[in-house]
Amino acid sequence: MKWSQDQLEIRALARDFAQGELRSASAGWDAAKDLDAGIFRKLADLGFLGMLIPEQYGGLDFDLSTYLLVLEELSWGDASVGLSVAIHNGPVAGLITKHGSDGQKERWLPLLASGEVLGAFALSEPGAGSDAGSLTTVAEASGTGWKLTGTKRWVTNGGRAGLVIVFAQLDGEGMGAFLVDPTVDGYGVGAREATMGLRASETVSITLDGVEVGEGGLLGVVGRGFPYALEALDLGRAGIAAQAVGIGRSAMEHAARYALEREQFGRPIANFGAIQVKLAEMARRIAGSRLLAHDAGAAIMAASNDEGHPRTGVDGVTARAAIAKLSASEAASWSADEAIQIFGGYGYMRHYPVEQLLRDAKGTEIYEGTNEIMRHVIAREVLRDAASS
Repeated sequence: MKWSQDQLEIRALARDFAQGELRSASAGWDAAKDLDAGIFRKLADLGFLGMLIPEQYGGLDFDLSTYLLVLEELSWGDASVGLSVAIHNGPVAGLITKHGSDGQKERWLPLLASGEVLGAFALSEPGAGSDAGSLTTVAEASGTGWKLTGTKRWVTNGGRAGLVIVFAQLDGEGMGAFLVDPTVDGYGVGAREATMGLRASETVSITLDGVEVGEGGLLGVVGRGFPYALEALDLGRAGIAAQAVGIGRSAMEHAARYALEREQFGRPIANFGAIQVKLAEMARRIAGSRLLAHDAGAAIMAASNDEGHPRTGVDGVTARAAIAKLSASEAASWSADEAIQIFGGYGYMRHYPVEQLLRDAKGTEIYEGTNEIMRHVIAREVLRDAASS
């Protein structure tokens, strides 16, 4: 894949930032189970909180390929930062940019782009993880708009957020997507989840106890929340693929450097064929995953620009995003696991980086649809094609 000079410069900027600001802090954030709040200010100063927002609202208006390049580099530096940035830019800013009213765009997009407001995406529930159609959170029409009641789980950025997109069932009208200001009465934030990996990422439950949302808080068309959620998941899965590539690449690079330094039987372990096979396989899986991530991004852009790209079928947007997420997340987990083997006993120790990378990589196999669901989605589209042929 050939990148433009502008893309190469932006990728280099993101890499320098990740090297200078993220990598040195990542282990400390993981141990503290929190990100330094100041990192969001630095991300905003570089424009990385407005990557998909049009320039007229203060954003950078990147194409998806450039966005995915940046996500890879940020996740190479720290996966928790990559996740927070992806949620803010993709499902949140992306949905408002595409489906928001002029008033919603003018109110929220400049705040998101500047970093004054961090975005969160509240779809999953205690009984509705991968099955987004089974939500129990409800939105009841009121005299001034809507009243939201329910509980959401696994909300990234949920405590820091200044804007949350909440999905809720409408009485007899399908699902709606709502723009919720978390300072309103009835919005509650639960304790942070104690996660295996991505420990610095803020993951919380939120409760909605009759939260009032005005008429201007409904995103897009009444009853179109479910397709908006699926659209956001397609974009999110391409982003996860890029995050996973960054994690896997980090594991490979740590393993390769260690293999050159570590000596056994009088020579560097990099000279042993077993080690070289592991490194070669890491490189193969990571390179293929990067191509799949950008293939999914190209499909999403084509569909968004009304270029006739299908959403269904094995060549459609949804399948290609699922394939990218599945392949990249498994490549990242495999590469991190093999990196631990190369490090040997040291790889199992907390003060070496590869054990954190394995824990972080595992998260990419789970969030925004488990990999079991990804296989179901892909198979469904294969069968759809077969049934129509």
